[in-house]
Amino acid sequence: MSRVRRVLESLHRPRDTVAGWIALTTMVAMVTALALNGLFGLLAGVWARPPLMETGLMERLATITRILDSAAPGQRPGIARAASEPAFTTEWLQHYEDARMPRLDDPEFSVGSEFLRRQLRNPTARIEAYQPSDWPQEADGKGYALLIGLTDGSWVMFSVVTRSWGLDELPRNLIVIALVVLSTIVVALVATRHLASPLERFAQGARRFGTDFRAPPIPVEGPREIRQAILAFNAMQAQLQHFINDRTQMLAAISHDLRAPLTRMRLRGEFIDDAEQQSKLFRDVDEMQAMVNAALEFFRDDARLEPATAFDLAELLHTVIDDFKDSGTEVPFSGPCRFVYLGRPIGIKRMLINLVENAIKYGHAPSVQMKTGPDRVEIRVLDRGPGIAPEHHEAVFKPFFRLEGSRNKNTGGVGLGLSAARATVLEHGGALTLRNRKQGGLEVRVVLPFG
Repeated sequence: MSRVRRVLESLHRPRDTVAGWIALTTMVAMVTALALNGLFGLLAGVWARPPLMETGLMERLATITRILDSAAPGQRPGIARAASEPAFTTEWLQHYEDARMPRLDDPEFSVGSEFLRRQLRNPTARIEAYQPSDWPQEADGKGYALLIGLTDGSWVMFSVVTRSWGLDELPRNLIVIALVVLSTIVVALVATRHLASPLERFAQGARRFGTDFRAPPIPVEGPREIRQAILAFNAMQAQLQHFINDRTQMLAAISHDLRAPLTRMRLRGEFIDDAEQQSKLFRDVDEMQAMVNAALEFFRDDARLEPATAFDLAELLHTVIDDFKDSGTEVPFSGPCRFVYLGRPIGIKRMLINLVENAIKYGHAPSVQMKTGPDRVEIRVLDRGPGIAPEHHEAVFKPFFRLEGSRNKNTGGVGLGLSAARATVLEHGGALTLRNRKQGGLEVRVVLPFG
């Protein structure tokens, strides 16, 4: 019963599966190869293996026979040897027994005997034909042979081991192999396109979700296994979107609610008589207020909700640099004048401003470089400051992390700038890394893929 149950379950399985398509592809490729081979034999048979009567061979044999028949017996062996060619061997026999042919009931050359007699101009000429299947199994030298009787009772024998008219066996086999390979490739391309198209759209949807968490679900299509993978991915995408939205709302609410107690702390600080203690309290309140404002801006970043669009990234960089120039800071730039990139310009602009501001604030001699490649664009923000210790190159990207040297109340930093910058780069599928320069300073390297 278990075997019967397994058979019934297999019959009720969905047909549109990857395994089913592989099996179907194999069967269709085999049937197509057989069909092309049969079509080749049907349409190209006359060209590849033409009938004996259409090769001109019969006319040559008749001509040689007439020459031998008219020559003196002493000259016939030499003429026969001279008449031999790669297509056949010619031999003059004085007696029929010298041919050592197998005994057949009817060795008559029925296909072309009448045609050959007309070519010989002898309607009563004796003609016998033999093929490999006429010979005994244990016989040596089996092949094709044609015996034609001359008027004096002697014979001329034309023989060949294998059929040598039309295409040889090697070219025919090569053509058949080529047809099999061609048919297999065509069928495989059609089948793989049916399988690859849903996979390509699946990959595009996954990449789109990597750069835009609000991306729509991927259409469910393709074989059963691919549909199941798409359904699982769509479910995971929905859960992540729900989690991100809930986390953003929760953190934004917490940051917003912190403003009320901070305001009360400032009001109560007005009643402190000690001016020094009051000043310290106000500095702490101002720092906490800055952190809350930065957190609100970070968690409510409208740039993350911005749809991706094509824009001139080089022009955007020029705009950022010109803004700093207007404020009195020169930032040299090297790179192309124009470069179209698909992304979120507001988020990228904030990221660039943040990096250039850090180079100005914590270093000196800031500069920006931009290089384009076949599949990515690279932006480097350089400075000649003290740099960052290698052990802190990853830690500085953590939210609210600040180096000891940067804990200056005058800087106004709260440790969210690099976190927001890397988040923007990661949302575009890129990478943001730090490296200390050999002559001193820091290099911030941004890689944004495209294509």
